[in-house]
Amino acid sequence: MSEQTREPTISQMPPGPATQLAQVRTRRLRSPNWITVGQVMVTLALCAFLIVPMLMSVMAGLTVNYFRGISSGLTLRWVSNVLETYGDSVLTSLYVAAATLALVLLTGVPAGYALARSRTRLSRLIEEMLVLPIALPGLATALGLLAIYGGFSAFRNSLWFIVVGHFVFTLPFMVRSVAAICASIDLRTLEEGAASLGARFSQRFFTIVLPNAWPGILAGALTVVTLSLGEFNLTWMLHTPDTKTLPVGLADAYASMRIEIGSAYTIVFFAITIPLLIGMQLLGIDPGGNLDPQRLQRKHAKRRARESANAGANAAASIDAANNASASALPDNPL
Repeated sequence: MSEQTREPTISQMPPGPATQLAQVRTRRLRSPNWITVGQVMVTLALCAFLIVPMLMSVMAGLTVNYFRGISSGLTLRWVSNVLETYGDSVLTSLYVAAATLALVLLTGVPAGYALARSRTRLSRLIEEMLVLPIALPGLATALGLLAIYGGFSAFRNSLWFIVVGHFVFTLPFMVRSVAAICASIDLRTLEEGAASLGARFSQRFFTIVLPNAWPGILAGALTVVTLSLGEFNLTWMLHTPDTKTLPVGLADAYASMRIEIGSAYTIVFFAITIPLLIGMQLLGIDPGGNLDPQRLQRKHAKRRARESANAGANAAASIDAANNASASALPDNPL
């Protein structure tokens, strides 16, 4: 007698593709992803490698005695000592950064706008030439300035000599930032429309170009100030005992005085530069001084959405006003 074949029950049936996919996903969620874990561990290790020395330097500037550590007590005496001893260096750095920013704004904004408008090979060549000061070491740029202008003693010993060096170094960041924002906006169409209405070039530049390029100008300004305050190599070659800036004073403090004073100098430097770095991060500026293109697109999309909403609201208000005027113009029904 042959055995009767039995049909498998639901629990005995092989799982379908959807069930198999769900089971695989469940196993993946339950089992640790060792690649992700390894990436997180490497990232944390790199962050600790970079941040821990800075935290140790800050703590050294706030402790009474570095070798005894926090057990010796906390104090602001070293920070006060730095402000009294190197206050002139801090003010000199601020003056140099402000003067550099003024010169870069006066020249970099028009240059970036012109390069964005021009589509010739010459403009691309000029743009590449402007990047050379970034590619060259700061010492090489300083040696070039010393070779050309070092013979003019009055200029060589003045603060403007450092300003010129910082101007040469930071100008490309402003030019590229303004050129990027101008290239992302159809300024040519806007200017042609304004020109057809009789607007002069100065009117188009101040009422159309500058308002639309304002994010790039602000990004470039923050980059220029941050780089000017932190530039050491070029400034070290160009400075004199009377034109010592913040980074040069920081190096002197670590080399010739107590480590607590040098660390307190680091705290002052952080207090000036970290707000600028946070502002750059909020604006979406990368370390190269360029704006994030995706963030720019989102800003333009939001602005176009607001403009469309305002235009729709104005159109609806105009229609309502026209209907009200038409209704009030109709004669009263005598019935």
